[in-house]
Amino acid sequence: MLTQAQMLGLDDAHLVSVAGQRLEAQTATAWQALVADAAGAGFQLAVCSGWRGFERQLAIFNGKADGSRALNNRAGERCDVRVMSDADILDAILAWSALPGTSRHHWGTDLDWYDAGAISRDALQLEPWEYQPGGPCHSLAEWLEPRLSQYGFFRPFREPLGGVAPEPWHLSFAPVSVPALGEFDANQLAQQLEQSPLALKETVLAQLPGLVERYCYRISQP
Repeated sequence: MLTQAQMLGLDDAHLVSVAGQRLEAQTATAWQALVADAAGAGFQLAVCSGWRGFERQLAIFNGKADGSRALNNRAGERCDVRVMSDADILDAILAWSALPGTSRHHWGTDLDWYDAGAISRDALQLEPWEYQPGGPCHSLAEWLEPRLSQYGFFRPFREPLGGVAPEPWHLSFAPVSVPALGEFDANQLAQQLEQSPLALKETVLAQLPGLVERYCYRISQP
């Protein structure tokens, strides 16, 4: 069972190294088995993003809020934070990037994958078209879909549910992540955000319970 500190991205004691990334230990074992299966079918299944800590997620969030990082809305259109309200900026950020402390990547159970035999890591943009027909990761995506559950994985952002936008590249290891979500403590999240240098803090804290419901619990089920 993950601790609250691990779920908030504040503790990495539960992680092991896998191909240059870090994952929760059980997740890593299952992932390596899936990678081997994919290799047997001629694919180079790779991780482009595994564990991310709270501080890293905070930097991503704040960068998008202040305009130093590119920000797209739910339609995938580039946004200009200089002409947006705080509420609209927050909605655009959370469509694609988690609020610090709520990212499933903090747990080490979740990862973003790509086909390293079809596209380089540098060229990868993690956009839906790359996993759709004609995209470089589509063939591997089709091969993976019926096999994910055999290894304990599922796609939590498979469909639009009003929270995180669909992410065909995002996988989660259900045996650890499902219990973790059930133990997530929103009060500890609030305390952590209160003491952090979070952009849009007043807007976030004023609606935090609703944000947690929308962006943590509205997921596609295993």
